[in-house]
Amino acid sequence: MKDYYKILGVPPDASDEEIRKAYYKLAHKYHPDKGGDPEKFKEISEAYRILSDKEKRAQYDRYGRVFEEAPGQRARPETGFEWFWGRPDFDFEFDFEDLSEMVEEMFGFGFSRTEKKDLKRGRDIEINLEITLQDVLGGKTEKIILEKYITCSRCNGTGAEPGSKTKECFSCRGTGQVQQLKKTFFGTFTRQTICPECAGEGYTPEKICNVCHGEGRIKGEEEIEIFIPPGVDNNQIIKISGKGDAGRKGGKAGDLYVRFLIKKHPLFVRKGDDLYLEREISFTQAVLGDEIEVPTLEGKKILLKIPPGTESGKVLRISGKG
Repeated sequence: MKDYYKILGVPPDASDEEIRKAYYKLAHKYHPDKGGDPEKFKEISEAYRILSDKEKRAQYDRYGRVFEEAPGQRARPETGFEWFWGRPDFDFEFDFEDLSEMVEEMFGFGFSRTEKKDLKRGRDIEINLEITLQDVLGGKTEKIILEKYITCSRCNGTGAEPGSKTKECFSCRGTGQVQQLKKTFFGTFTRQTICPECAGEGYTPEKICNVCHGEGRIKGEEEIEIFIPPGVDNNQIIKISGKGDAGRKGGKAGDLYVRFLIKKHPLFVRKGDDLYLEREISFTQAVLGDEIEVPTLEGKKILLKIPPGTESGKVLRISGKG
């Protein structure tokens, strides 16, 4: 039988606040994301789960070593951990990442591996652009018209009517943050998050723009120049920074990702940086040799010498014409 008080390092008469502080100190030390011992972390989590619940703590204090066989409780396996983590009637789904993010946001332990998203940043856009083999040969610039969010010209992205003053955000009272309640395995916790009303700025305009309705952006079109690099591969993606959706209320624009799709050529087949062309020749040309004209991707024809005794399927190479 495990001594939950000993596991958390607190006396049997410890207050709820002492138990909570002891747990978070140990959780910070033994959390797996911080290189701690996963089994030790489970053990201290088990202890906190029991001692933080008034009813379960009272049962534990009352029955002591036979706590797991107390009235109304089923016997548990030797691993005390299974008693509440593995019960079929216990419907809570525990997630280490969820705990990590919760503790990181509330106590600044730095467990979370997720980045905070900028609520004002515009969305990234990905498009497909069909190009030809001729485009790949020397590279070129292609102009497209892209439908997306663009900066509102009336308010210049601020979301406010021209000349309008700003006022304190009603939701966050000027702090740029709001409190969010989150129910977890260990109870209900309050954490700070960016205010969605003002996107963390702490203020809103007295009069919102009557064109974009306070967004600072509207649906529109933009002409964008896309440079096709020489030798680009099929399905290759390039990024054009700042050409995605415009951000909310002057926020940073997203990026544009362009995926190149190379159209099938009627004559040439591309393999890497090489081009392959099939040509039929007569039996006499193969036996005696000859010179024939073959097309190039540039549109010009060049002479190809066929050696005497050339076998069917033989590949002849012309340097520098891929």
